[in-house]
Amino acid sequence: MTHLQAGLSPETLEKARLELNENPDTLHQDIQEVRDMVITRPDIGFLRTDDAFILRFLRARKFQHFEAFRLLAQYFEYRQQNLDMFKSFKATDPGIKQALKDGFPGGLANLDHYGRKILVLFAANWDQSRYTLVDILRAILLSLEAMIEDPELQVNGFVLIIDWSNFTFKQASKLTPSMLRLAIEGLQDSFPARFGGIHFVNQPWYIHALYTVIRPFLKEKTRKRIFLHGNNLNSLHQLIHPEILPSEFGGMLPPYDMGTWARTLLDHEYDDDSECNVDSYNAPAKDLEKDLSPKSMKRSQSVVDPGVLKRMDKNEEENMQPLLSLD
Repeated sequence: MTHLQAGLSPETLEKARLELNENPDTLHQDIQEVRDMVITRPDIGFLRTDDAFILRFLRARKFQHFEAFRLLAQYFEYRQQNLDMFKSFKATDPGIKQALKDGFPGGLANLDHYGRKILVLFAANWDQSRYTLVDILRAILLSLEAMIEDPELQVNGFVLIIDWSNFTFKQASKLTPSMLRLAIEGLQDSFPARFGGIHFVNQPWYIHALYTVIRPFLKEKTRKRIFLHGNNLNSLHQLIHPEILPSEFGGMLPPYDMGTWARTLLDHEYDDDSECNVDSYNAPAKDLEKDLSPKSMKRSQSVVDPGVLKRMDKNEEENMQPLLSLD
């Protein structure tokens, strides 16, 4: 075991060997092979190429050197192409701070039975008057940056549960093609995190409709890991044990405290709201959301036509079949 694997438990070391092809004898060589590819992309500013940083990309791509380098390049390219998102990329940024305090994202205290961190989002908590969807995306990316420092999570990965209870049609109308594309590019294509499952619960029919449109833009591996449970929490419990879930998900633990993860990131600044007001919060991110262009999603110029959605009656909602079967 090299010093780069020092943070891993014996069980996780074995998992890294079997599932990710991680070999301590060739670890430095693997990292150097990825680093050597940096010169092939002079158009990208690679701000970090140290061993520990490159290792997380190798783990995310099961030590396939070229795939790891491509992910590394996309990571920095995404930041270059969306500079406004990362101008004030810190937990105390007013927009990010408000999103974090509303639980975007939340993190459960217990890992699942595979050692994965469970992230939770309660979609209806979004307060449109205080922060934008871009701020939520920034808060999620910032949280992942902090969590991915843990080598155990680099190997074991994450699980995401999104509760759509009380998420209104008006809120859903803000999920524009360009906004969804920005999120897909940032989370699926440009970040070295392993997502073992993405679970939708209590989703209304219009979230089903949104998903059918973005589904073609998801990688096959991602599609296979998305589960739409609706109101069937028993199917969620087959994959994530209720002993570690809060009561909102039919679990045995108390209701989730939305500020749990925010307090971890913000520490003593959690209760300091001196910077946060409706008029001044994070203007760059607000402008970015306004300027996002739908042309980036060429295969679909609109996620859902509001006219089409209004014509879908309650019978269609009730008859809509699950989009993914649960194994």
